[in-house]
Amino acid sequence: MTYRVATGVLEQMFPIEAGKTHETLRRHTMMLGEQLRHRPVAPSVTPATAISISVDSTFIRSCEKTERHLEVRVGNVETDAGNRQVFGSVAGAETDLVTLIGQRLDSVGRTDATTLTGFTDGCASLRSILVASGVAELPILDWFHIAMRLQHLEQTAGALSTDTPARREAKAVIVTEVDRLRWRLWNGKAKDAQVSIGRIRKVMHAFQSEATERTSRVPSSRKLWAALLALDGYLVSQAEWMVNYAERHRAGLRVGTAITEGTADFLVNRRMNKSQQMRWSRRGADLLLQIRCAVYNGAFGPGFGNRFQIANDQHPPAALAA
Repeated sequence: MTYRVATGVLEQMFPIEAGKTHETLRRHTMMLGEQLRHRPVAPSVTPATAISISVDSTFIRSCEKTERHLEVRVGNVETDAGNRQVFGSVAGAETDLVTLIGQRLDSVGRTDATTLTGFTDGCASLRSILVASGVAELPILDWFHIAMRLQHLEQTAGALSTDTPARREAKAVIVTEVDRLRWRLWNGKAKDAQVSIGRIRKVMHAFQSEATERTSRVPSSRKLWAALLALDGYLVSQAEWMVNYAERHRAGLRVGTAITEGTADFLVNRRMNKSQQMRWSRRGADLLLQIRCAVYNGAFGPGFGNRFQIANDQHPPAALAA
């Protein structure tokens, strides 16, 4: 809800006349956000042997004169036992994201012996944040972003024209190579991806005349060529951070940050982007984000909207049920 709508709901539930305007609610929210920004976090009493850290970014509309959008960086820390905490901050705000990640790591049981594994979408700035947060090994390029690019390639290949025998043969080769490309990347054979890309390029000439045919839409072959070039450049620039995802998956290890994509949705987009077509100041968005993270992390106690089991909860649901 917006501050104005939330004030109206509170007036209906708790009819108090004095000082209940949306500006008052917003001011108190900002004050609470400032307090949360500097509040120390109690370390977990249960040490974690391994923690996965994932960081991603999204954008919200800005009311600043010099920029149209603000970058919001969000992420998760999750132990091998499933204990999870979220964090987030607006780029350029006073909140130090590296410090924030350190607090979240301590809250889920980081020790000197804990193995930290980082995941990013390939952005260099997010990768440097993970390194500064204590991730010793190279952050892994998450499989989710690779899979999304491959899915777009598969859908475009499936829509290729088959109106001539040459195009039917070319499409069959392209569909087969796209599927083989996914297998190679999943099994850590990123260097062999150029073989599949080269084979696709060799048969693309069958669709050259599509560009000159009169049509109201962009030919699928042109879309495929653009997607292929984009994927080729992406793989070349990110090859150093790709791993054998199949091997990690068989070992029960995380292979991507799809969970962070969901975090960006419920933590930022639902409140600041999708249903609320408003513009934000850097400070206002950052302080509200600190409150939303605290609510989901259970900082205000169980039953106050927390989405995950509290890291230091002395009375977990199973114990209460028993």
